[in-house]
Amino acid sequence: MNGIDTGVLLSLGLYFLVMIGIGVYAYFKQNNDSEGYMLGGRNLSPAVTALSAGASDMSGWLLLGLPGYMYASGIVSIWIALGLTIGAFLNYLIVAPRLRVYTEVADNAITLPDYFANRFADKSHLLRIISALVIILFFTVYTAASLVAGGKLFESSLNLSYGTGLWVTAGVVVAYTLFGGFLAVSMTDFVQGVIMLLAMVIVPIVAFTDLGGIGATTTAIQNIDPEMLNLTNGVGFMAIVSLMAWGLGYFGQPHIIVRFMAIRSVKDVPTARNIGMAWMIISLIGALAVGFAGRAYVQKTAMTLDDPETIFILFTQFLFHPLVSGFLLAAILAAIMSTISSQLLVVSSSLTKDVYKLFLDKDASESRQVLVGRISVIVVAVISIMLASNPDSSVLGLVSNAWAGFGAAFGPLVIISLMWKRMNRNGALAGMIVGALTVIFWIYGGMSIGETPLNDWLYAIVPGFILSTIAIIVVSLATGEPSERIKSQFDEMKINLR
Repeated sequence: MNGIDTGVLLSLGLYFLVMIGIGVYAYFKQNNDSEGYMLGGRNLSPAVTALSAGASDMSGWLLLGLPGYMYASGIVSIWIALGLTIGAFLNYLIVAPRLRVYTEVADNAITLPDYFANRFADKSHLLRIISALVIILFFTVYTAASLVAGGKLFESSLNLSYGTGLWVTAGVVVAYTLFGGFLAVSMTDFVQGVIMLLAMVIVPIVAFTDLGGIGATTTAIQNIDPEMLNLTNGVGFMAIVSLMAWGLGYFGQPHIIVRFMAIRSVKDVPTARNIGMAWMIISLIGALAVGFAGRAYVQKTAMTLDDPETIFILFTQFLFHPLVSGFLLAAILAAIMSTISSQLLVVSSSLTKDVYKLFLDKDASESRQVLVGRISVIVVAVISIMLASNPDSSVLGLVSNAWAGFGAAFGPLVIISLMWKRMNRNGALAGMIVGALTVIFWIYGGMSIGETPLNDWLYAIVPGFILSTIAIIVVSLATGEPSERIKSQFDEMKINLR
C-alpha cells in the first residue's frame, strides 16, 4: 500500500467510524416505537431537516454527474441546476408545511402510502398497495445502482476490488440505518451534507486558483470551444424545457418529502427552507464550477479524461494532500451513502407499515414493527447487493428514469391532495396510475418524433406530470365527493397552518 492510499484510507476510515458512531448514538436516543424508528419522533430540527433532505436528494450526481455534464456540454448545464433550484424552493413552499400538518391530521400517517390511504379513507387499500409497490420496486433498484457507484469509487480511487467497495459501502450504511433508524439517517445526512458543501467550495476554489483565476479559466474555455459559453449550445426550446423539468420531480420523491413529515414543527419550515436552499444553491454552483474548471485543467495539463464524470476525482488526486484527498472522496461517499440510507429506510418503512402490518399482523406491537423494519433494511440491502454484483448491471439504466417515475406518479398526487378539498380516492388512483404508465410508455414504448426517441425529445416527467394532473382533476369531478370526515380533516389542516 503506497503513502497516498494510506492517507486516503485514514480519512475514509475516520469518516466510516463517525457514521457508525452516529448510528449507535441514535439507537439510544430515539423512542423504540414505529414513529421513532421511521420518522425520528417528528422532532427534527430545521438544520437537520434541510441538510438531510438535500444530502439524500443529490446523491453522487452532485459530485459526479453535474460536473461531468458541465465538462462535456458547457454552461447549458445551468438550465438543469435552475430547474432543480426552482423545484426545491416550491417543494419547501407548497408541500413541506402542508404535509407536516396533514400527515398528523390524517391519523398520524408515517409513510407516504400511509398518508395517501388515510387522506382519502381508502378502505380498499388500493392506494396504499400500489404506491407501496412503486416505492419498493424502484427504490430497491435505485439502491442497487447507488451501491454500484460506491463499488466503482473504491475500485477507481483506492485500487480495491469492486466487490470490496460494494460490501464496505453497504455494510456501513446498513449498520447505522439498522441501529438508529430515521434519526441516524437524518443525523448522518446532516454531517454528510456539511462534508459535501465543504467539498463543493474547496475544490473549485483550489482549481480556479491553480488555473490563474476565473477570468483566465474562462479565456481558456473560450479558446478550447467557444460554444461551451453558449447557454443554448446544441439545444432547442424543448431540450431546455426537459432540463428544467427535473425540478418537477421534487414533489414526488418519497425519500425527500418524508423529511417534511418529520420536522418538529410547521413553524420551523421557513428556517429549514432558508438553510436548505442556501445549501443547495452553493452546492450546485460549486458542482458546475468543478466541471467548468475541469475542462480548462485537463487542456492545460494535456491529460486524457475518458469519463467526464470523474473530473472531481481527478482534482482530488492531483491538487490535494492525501489526507485532504481522502476527505474529498468521503464527500462522494457521503453523497452516495446518504441517498442509499434514505432509500433503505423508505422501503423498509413501506414493507413494515404497508405490507407486514396491513396483511400479516394487523395488531403488531410497536416493538414488533421496529424489529420488522430492521429486518427489512437487511433484506432490501442484500437484494440490492445481489443486483449490484455486476458493475455493468442494467439497473443503472433504470436510475435515470426513476426520478421521472416518482415525480409523475406521486408529484401531482401530493400537491393536489394538499391543495384541493374536492379531490377523491378515484382521482388519486387515476393520477398515480396514469403518471406512472405515461413515463413507462414514454421511455420504453419505442415511439419517436422523427428519428428522435420520445424521451430524448422531451423528458418523460413532463407528459407524465401533465397527464397525471388532468386524470386527477377529471376523475375526481366525474365521481362522488369526498366524505364529510375527509373534508373536515382538510379544513383542520388549513386551520393548523395558520
